[in-house]
Amino acid sequence: MFSKQDELQIANRGSLLEEVVKQIESFRSGFPYLQVVDAASVGNGILQLDHTQIEKFVDIFEQKALDGISILKFVPASGAASRMFKALFSAMEDLMAGKPEAEVLSSSKDVREFMDRISDFAFYGDLRKALKRNQKQVNLLNVLTCLLTTKGLNYGNLPKGLLQFHQYAGYSRTPFEEHLAEGAVYAKDSHGLVRLHFTVSPEHRSGFESLLEAVRPGFEKESGVVLDISFSEQKPSTDTIAVTPDNEPFREKDGSLLFRPGGHGALLSNLNDLDNDLIFIKNIDNVVPDRLKPITYTYKKALAGVLLSYQKHIFEYQQQLNEKHPTALESGFLAEAANFLENTLNVKPAENQYYTEKEELYHYLKEKYNRPIRVCGMVRNEGEPGGGPFWAMNSDGTVSLQIAESVQIDHGNPVQAKIAKHATHFNPVDLVCGLKNYKGEKYDLMQFTDPLTGFISTKSKDGKELKALELPGLWNGAMSDWNTLFVEVPVETFNPVKTVNDLLRDQHQ
Repeated sequence: MFSKQDELQIANRGSLLEEVVKQIESFRSGFPYLQVVDAASVGNGILQLDHTQIEKFVDIFEQKALDGISILKFVPASGAASRMFKALFSAMEDLMAGKPEAEVLSSSKDVREFMDRISDFAFYGDLRKALKRNQKQVNLLNVLTCLLTTKGLNYGNLPKGLLQFHQYAGYSRTPFEEHLAEGAVYAKDSHGLVRLHFTVSPEHRSGFESLLEAVRPGFEKESGVVLDISFSEQKPSTDTIAVTPDNEPFREKDGSLLFRPGGHGALLSNLNDLDNDLIFIKNIDNVVPDRLKPITYTYKKALAGVLLSYQKHIFEYQQQLNEKHPTALESGFLAEAANFLENTLNVKPAENQYYTEKEELYHYLKEKYNRPIRVCGMVRNEGEPGGGPFWAMNSDGTVSLQIAESVQIDHGNPVQAKIAKHATHFNPVDLVCGLKNYKGEKYDLMQFTDPLTGFISTKSKDGKELKALELPGLWNGAMSDWNTLFVEVPVETFNPVKTVNDLLRDQHQ
């Protein structure tokens, strides 16, 4: 299948030949659907916190922060903004092809809304300057050219993190800056150090670094903190091979193999390189202006408090299971640990453990407790596309809480489709993660994934059709074997920007 030249190309990327062969096999065999058993809901896998509980968990987190735990916020920020401007790109192409402006406006509600409210965008001031600099009159084609291309702001080629999202008195902020502002409140340690890590594209890294240096002095002075900001890029070794429709390696015009980014699941490797006690994960575009941040602060701290509270019990069980011989453990302790695992950590055993041999139960519990933990915020489903919280069957026969994307569920199966249809909540990518065991040793996160939860999609290159493979998603299959808790969070904490006109919503004004 592969020539010596191919093997050299694979090695030079940092990839393993056996992994690439496995990827080819995955194309040929396909990925099985995730077998969902039930939709998670409040009282059935999703915790709903009352006011008293929220205060308690916030206090737990704030006390731990004062005690010196290492906190970091992890932000996937390499996403291109081009999809935000799909309607505008289409309009620009029509105008350049000679279609009259009036016809373009009448045929697109999105373009009309964009132009009608153009002065409400935070980037409007910069756009006006670009038009003036280019001595352009204010018509639709010139506006779109100055906004989207290198003749002006170049927003069509930048990552979301570097676009002006929110307007303040006399200045505006990008999502990158909004994450700094958030981090100063809940990712701050006992010494006032704020740690954030952004995963960025290689071609945009310098843009993020330049913006950081420009805003750092004023931000640190105003917030009274010290920023510790780091960046990483998706590793070439996590790219996946592309194949033809016949599942043969897809080759470039020069005969070399084509590799493509493996999706956000590839960022597990970046996360695995970090060494912190507590890590928040949040997408780059889910930010709001300062006036709406307090509820986010409260729930971020509460989620962290939930994790720390439950982790304390997990560590106690871990210590006993790791440091004592099975014969030294009381049956009562094993029963208690099994009950906590099943009814609190929501890991349902493959069979009734009442009749399980003591040593067999010990090994089962030891394996299930020695895992990373995550607490995932879930919002009420109001029609947003994407993944949701489910009870799902694992390869070892256990049932546990999983975040499943729609494409992972077999909608052709009436039973599976009915379960998916009754999902009440949605995954907003609002996670808090604990990556260490009771001794403070970090887990190797690559050992807790489900490789059978990847995705295959159809793409094209140079006019030829190809099949692409995405690795198990970062919060889906990549975290399949973590201990998982779901907590309901208010929809007000979820304000993503998928199209440019989303910035016209009240939450972003």
